[in-house]
Amino acid sequence: MESSAMGSPETLEEVTAVTVLRFEEFFQAEHVRLARALYLLTGSAAEADELTQEALVRAYERWDRVRQMDSPQGYLFRTALNLHRSRLRRLATRARHLVEPRPSPDPAEVVQGRDTLARALASLSTGQREAVVLVEWLGMNQGDAATALGIKPGSVRARLSRAKADLRRMLEDDDA
Repeated sequence: MESSAMGSPETLEEVTAVTVLRFEEFFQAEHVRLARALYLLTGSAAEADELTQEALVRAYERWDRVRQMDSPQGYLFRTALNLHRSRLRRLATRARHLVEPRPSPDPAEVVQGRDTLARALASLSTGQREAVVLVEWLGMNQGDAATALGIKPGSVRARLSRAKADLRRMLEDDDA
């Protein structure tokens, strides 16, 4: 009879079954505890539920490593707390952006800018203006604009190029 240093296959399976915690069992044991702890932390059942789900998903994704840790529960709770901290940081950043005063543009400058642009567009040829409006403002591709105008795509490219050069020149002259 041969004896192995590691024991029989049945012994290994029993040891593995006993020592390796299955995720389903871990979920059942920790889900409610984590949700309650997060509710006490956040004060919101909905937020606690979201954080609980996200933390459990992350533990599940890494379950091969997590189940071998000394404290899979500690990993789960630490993950949930880190998710909560990240959420708080994002909210704080958003709040700062909302609260920071941004200088509102001078209405006279806005009107003047629109007027300058309208005059520059009006000075373009009809073909150039059509190409600019269809491609740059309405977002058509050059092929669709060519079809709408009844011309070749190469002609649309040429009109756009000339129009942009003319607009650049006119707007630079106004700034001087």
